[in-house]
Amino acid sequence: MSKPVKNLITESYKKRFEGLTGAVVIDIRGIEANDNNTLRAELAEKQIKVAIVKNSLARRAFEDTDMAGLRDVLTGPAALVYPTSDETSVVSVARELIDQAKKLANLEFKGALLDGILFGPDEIKKLSEYPTKEEAQAQAVQILLSPGQNLAGAAVGPGRKIASIIKALQDKLEAGEEIKKAS
Repeated sequence: MSKPVKNLITESYKKRFEGLTGAVVIDIRGIEANDNNTLRAELAEKQIKVAIVKNSLARRAFEDTDMAGLRDVLTGPAALVYPTSDETSVVSVARELIDQAKKLANLEFKGALLDGILFGPDEIKKLSEYPTKEEAQAQAVQILLSPGQNLAGAAVGPGRKIASIIKALQDKLEAGEEIKKAS
């Protein structure tokens, strides 16, 4: 491949992967064409894209970017699987690929990058168990709200007990029952 062509491909990678902060690298050799098409279509529905890359050119394109951490896993035949929207995260990509790996025996993980942290092939399962950004935010909000909920429950609890005692007394009086003094 000539140097001008390599430069064009490198620039294309820079534009295509601009702003990307993480991805999962897989090897899809040995997967039949129909299965490959099905995999890509199912991932595309979930705003995930699969791109076959030339490793040396991808490493050059990723220099001085958030994706530079993938340098060590871009070896041999490699496909970059990455989210195409802000709603989808690398954790979601890992979850989907773990599900797909159950159907496709030849799907091999090479590694993943999430916020500058490199995950090895054996750590992709752990990555898929991380909460997504939205899930983590929901957990944080719940943690922040729980002390207030506990305080409100503690403040209202004694009042509820008194109200239930008064209600029981009212019901007995309305039923014509005699209320005896507790001894």
